[in-house]
Amino acid sequence: MEKQKLGNSVLIDQEIDMRYLDRIDSYRDQMVRALQGLISIPSIVAPQGEDMPFGEDVHRAFLYMLALAEKEGFDTVNVDNYGGHIEFPGYILNEKGELAERSKETMGILTHLDVVPEGSGWDYPPYEGRVVDGRLYGRGAIDNKGPTIAAFYAMKALKDEGFIPSKNIRLILGLDEEAGTGWQGMKAYFSRVKAPDFAFTPDAEFPAIHAEMGILIFELVKKINRTVNKGVELRSLVGGNAANMVADYARAVIRADSYDDIRDALSQYKEETGYDINARGIGKNLEIVARGVSSHGARPWLGLNAISIMMEFLARLEFANEDVHDFIEFYNNHIGFDLYGKNIGCGLSDEVSGNLIFNVGKIDLDTEAARLTVNIRYPVTIKQDEVYEGMMPYLDKYNFGIVKLNHQEAIYVPEDDPLIVTLMDVYRKHTGDRESKPLVIGGGTYARSMKNAVAFGMAFPGEPELAHQKNESISIDNMIKATKIFADCIYELTK
Repeated sequence: MEKQKLGNSVLIDQEIDMRYLDRIDSYRDQMVRALQGLISIPSIVAPQGEDMPFGEDVHRAFLYMLALAEKEGFDTVNVDNYGGHIEFPGYILNEKGELAERSKETMGILTHLDVVPEGSGWDYPPYEGRVVDGRLYGRGAIDNKGPTIAAFYAMKALKDEGFIPSKNIRLILGLDEEAGTGWQGMKAYFSRVKAPDFAFTPDAEFPAIHAEMGILIFELVKKINRTVNKGVELRSLVGGNAANMVADYARAVIRADSYDDIRDALSQYKEETGYDINARGIGKNLEIVARGVSSHGARPWLGLNAISIMMEFLARLEFANEDVHDFIEFYNNHIGFDLYGKNIGCGLSDEVSGNLIFNVGKIDLDTEAARLTVNIRYPVTIKQDEVYEGMMPYLDKYNFGIVKLNHQEAIYVPEDDPLIVTLMDVYRKHTGDRESKPLVIGGGTYARSMKNAVAFGMAFPGEPELAHQKNESISIDNMIKATKIFADCIYELTK
């Protein structure tokens, strides 16, 4: 068979691309089992000290991937349990096409093993990985355990075929991408390990993502002064699981002399709106629970915020505490069901990325304070100060303070950047999609953690958006297709 020299790569067969793609088909059952094993670990961040900085379950998921890689003959690195990587070494060749020395260049693939809480309402167990009608169900199936498995088996296919890359290929395993911790794990990793020269992260959608909106996470806090006034009392109000999720539940506990009027108001509200909100007596209190639909905080229009349902209903009640009344009034007048920050003064937009996106992920009210945890995605040409400045008149009017929790600046890579061009070419080769162009997303990925990195995959156009939602799942056929795309991208970028 005729051989040729491709770039700095070792002498390889012209048909190697077809062979490593065929290998991926043969890995199908292995990949399903590997993903099921990874999904069975409920790797929600829950810090437990220096040895397991992100908790036992995240640590177990991390060790699972390292063990899988070592079993397949890959080198692995664990950086003090804050993160690590799986490496496929690259080599420089001499004039004869023989291995001369290890490459000093590195290509990265950035993934994460932590997941958001499972929420409620699943049709299948969230930590089982059950396969139904060609889809594998479980928390992390698409965000980001399925893509991690796909990227790993893309590397394995090339390695098993005998490909010797001209650059090191490094699958970097992050452990706290979802936790709102400011990516302490990735920061610790890059403080000890040199960042790759370029990278992609399969933590979004196809085709290539050339820009990501800026992200703010903060709390809006209002003090609740105690009152001795008689009347309806809001004793507590909680809802939501994470800043970057649309809240799918909210629970209020109310105390009043009589609940007849409240129940009547609730019945009327349900009839008018059709929302899922119900009440039941608990001792001397009345518990009200609203149910919504969870979705990713970057795409809140795909969900229905239970906090907004609850607050809209509570506005129909007469609360004795003036601070509680003002809090509810503020929410409904300036947040409500508006997803773009227009009513709170930060409804910004630009031509590159469109409208700012506003999501209330959590609420927590007791007898001393009320807190809203807010997740904003702001346009790439806007600065964070413009967002805060726009809100301040409304916050000052209602005596709210701001606690800034996290900020990730927007990223922008031109569409004609060589990395974007290569990723788009491979995507088009495998899908025949000549219409789609590089995207701008509101989601925040590890592409922000280093220079010269972009998001790429792994959801295909037209697929339902299931990240952070109940019944998160992945098409096994599409996982195989994505694995082939990743393998081809690795090949093209390191040959």
